[in-house]
Amino acid sequence: MAKVCEICGKGPRTGNRIIRHGLEKKKGGIGLHTTGITRRRFLPNVQRMRIRLGERTVRRNVCMACLKSGNVSKA
Repeated sequence: MAKVCEICGKGPRTGNRIIRHGLEKKKGGIGLHTTGITRRRFLPNVQRMRIRLGERTVRRNVCMACLKSGNVSKA
């Protein structure tokens, strides 16, 4: 299943996973140091559900943001 909302087009986004070691300065250390950065994906909460499109009921991949905002209504 594609992780793309068929209503708003929201899809996966990319970001970084940052690993830091050391003791914070306010806790008496010399500060946090970044020791590793790897790429990661942020996936939207996409569900396959039956929705109302006009007079018809169809199955679509819909993100929860569209459902909560009222852009679509469940059948």
